[in-house]
Order: sequence, then structure tokens, then C-alpha cells
Amino acid sequence: MHSTLRSEVHQLHAEICQALSDPNRILILYALSEGARNVGEMAEALNISQPTVSRHLKVLRDRKMVLAEREGTSIYYSLVDTRVIEALDLLRGVLAGILEARTSLVEELA
Repeated sequence: MHSTLRSEVHQLHAEICQALSDPNRILILYALSEGARNVGEMAEALNISQPTVSRHLKVLRDRKMVLAEREGTSIYYSLVDTRVIEALDLLRGVLAGILEARTSLVEELA
């Protein structure tokens, strides 16, 4: 791979990981995996204020992870690529393994 392209891929990878670094953004992505929603619907479903949801959606839009489409006076958001949910699920599997190992260690020490 050409070094410029490699560098660009690494930068994009870092930007996606940065977008996933906030728990609220992960919750928003999972909510959108169930279908398109507007800010109000997400705020209510996730018990997060509308300004906070909007701020996180901007980050996800900037990273090309969600798509915004206007329907009348509302803007509905959806996932650009559902594979992001598969990636999040893989990470959850890794985390479950880590927690299981920690639990075993604590039980051995008790």
C-alpha cells in the first residue's frame, strides 16, 4: 500500500475510534441499528437531552457514520454502514472475555 494511502487509512481509523470513544455515541449507534430516528426520538429513548444527542450526532455525521435525511420539518438519522454494529458487538465480546477473566481472578483471590 502506498505510504500516503496507508497514512490516510490510519488517520480515518483513528477518527472512527475517536467517534466510538463516547458511551452516548455508542448508544446512539445501537439505537439507529433499529431504524432511522430523529433527535427527539433518540433523546427520549436514550434518556439523553436533545442538545447532547445533536452534539454527538454531529460527530458521527462528520465521521460519515450516520446519514441525515430531511422528511418535512424533521431530520431522520440512520447508519451509513451497519457493519459498525458488528464491530461494536465484536468489541463487546472481547470486553466480556476480559470481565470474565477478572471475575475468575477475584474469585481465586477470595
